[in-house]
Amino acid sequence: MASAGAGPSGPVRSISQTGRSRTMGRMPTRAFTIRPDGSSGEDGVDIVEEELVPSSLAPIVPILRAANEIEEENPRVAYLCRFTAFEKAHHMDQNSSGRGVRQFKTYLLHRLEKDEHETKRSLATTDAREIQKFYAQYCRKYLEQDHDKRKPEEMARYYQIASVLYDVMKTVTPGKNEYDDYAKDIENEKASFSQYNILPLNISAREQPIMKIPEVIYLKFHLLCF
Repeated sequence: MASAGAGPSGPVRSISQTGRSRTMGRMPTRAFTIRPDGSSGEDGVDIVEEELVPSSLAPIVPILRAANEIEEENPRVAYLCRFTAFEKAHHMDQNSSGRGVRQFKTYLLHRLEKDEHETKRSLATTDAREIQKFYAQYCRKYLEQDHDKRKPEEMARYYQIASVLYDVMKTVTPGKNEYDDYAKDIENEKASFSQYNILPLNISAREQPIMKIPEVIYLKFHLLCF
């Protein structure tokens, strides 16, 4: 990964709490957890990562949420999402001076060390191609197929995850790639869902898939006629 100091399919490097890059080491044998009060332990209790993010690191919440959403479909890409979240968290607070930041980064680092060895690629032989193929697969499945049958709030969630996946892809493979133009279109459509109950009434239905959703058509009719 570019900002982590290694190629996408080579040894994965992480940023330590001191700012030095190091290769992720041996997989820990016990589950490491962090408690809501900011303390940490190894009691093996299942947790929801996004609920444990310190307020100063709030921008990484969508990345962790996406990782949890796609975990079952592709554990390796979920790992890449968490790796990106860790990098962003480190750049936001390199000295881990914020409340609960050091404990959270330590938890996430342990999780990454574990997942690096346990997760396998299922679509390609490198992480770069894995995230690219999964991104295309995800967009086809959730944004293109049967989108007119989905609820607006569902589509909003899928667009958000697609946006995160693209950001992760750019972290793994910086520079121009074949999905850049497609991703721009996705971002333009995602804007229609910033609040899924606010309709782009001045844009044609052909350009905006949201306008084809039955509930949205009904609401648009009433907004324009009453």
